[in-house]
Amino acid sequence: MDMPTQPPALEPLDRSHIEGALRDCPRLPSLGSINSVLHELLNAEQCYTAQMSEVIRRDPSMTTRLLRLVNSVYFGLSCPITSIEEAVFYLGVRQIRQLSMVTPIIEDLQRLTSTSLFPWREFWQHCIATAILTREIIGEMQSNVEEIDYVSGLLHDVGKIAMVAAFREHFAAIHRRLKEDSGNLLLWEREILGMDHCELGALYLKMHSLPEIVVDTVRFHHQPENAPRHTRVISAVQIADLTVRHARIGNSGNPLEISNDEWLAAAGWNLLFPENSEEKSLAFANLKRSLERLPSILEGLV
Repeated sequence: MDMPTQPPALEPLDRSHIEGALRDCPRLPSLGSINSVLHELLNAEQCYTAQMSEVIRRDPSMTTRLLRLVNSVYFGLSCPITSIEEAVFYLGVRQIRQLSMVTPIIEDLQRLTSTSLFPWREFWQHCIATAILTREIIGEMQSNVEEIDYVSGLLHDVGKIAMVAAFREHFAAIHRRLKEDSGNLLLWEREILGMDHCELGALYLKMHSLPEIVVDTVRFHHQPENAPRHTRVISAVQIADLTVRHARIGNSGNPLEISNDEWLAAAGWNLLFPENSEEKSLAFANLKRSLERLPSILEGLV
């Protein structure tokens, strides 16, 4: 009986090879313009349910997510809602705004990863949960929360998408090694590919002229203390990412469990709350409460 053959060993690539392959990687249309028509409506002084409903109705994917979310356990409605107008009324502007960003991005990313075996649905749940918690952490500190904070959280792991799209064999080898030996994902990525997903994702977004704050978040979300700027948002993303992993919501692709001590010792906490322990305690308590409702929200979104 023939023994199964092992895949051939892969050599790590140099930076110029990696950059060249990334340039050939498909551009994501949603990264340049995220549902601009709906975005304008949502930012108008007066938001009319009928107008929003008409825009949403043109997008079957967003319509599906809208109805699935409003009929999820989170809202606990006794009668199912089938009308887009009713769904818009129940969800409100904030939830619709998040849907308008999530839907095109996830659709684009799914096209890039459609041929790769990986728990992508759970991965999207991880990314969206990180975005939601990033928004809540920043909201604890300032009243005027910008959409770029949510987008930064949503895209923090985009380097893993770029990796599977441009270096599928290396991506598969990295995750085989993780299953066999566990260990640190970033170290295996650097050893097998030659670059980790943080640097890779930042390169990919910079090539497509994404805002500096998003590029920096992707590059430094594991080490906000090394970020040259935008420390507040990057720290919030680090805490949100670790919170979601600690609670085992979704799947980031990194099997390393986050203990309570590791979560609380993250550099982002001290960068956000250097002296005010009361604010830190309040943020900590609010995150704990948010975790309780996240799974039902994610079921409606992904």
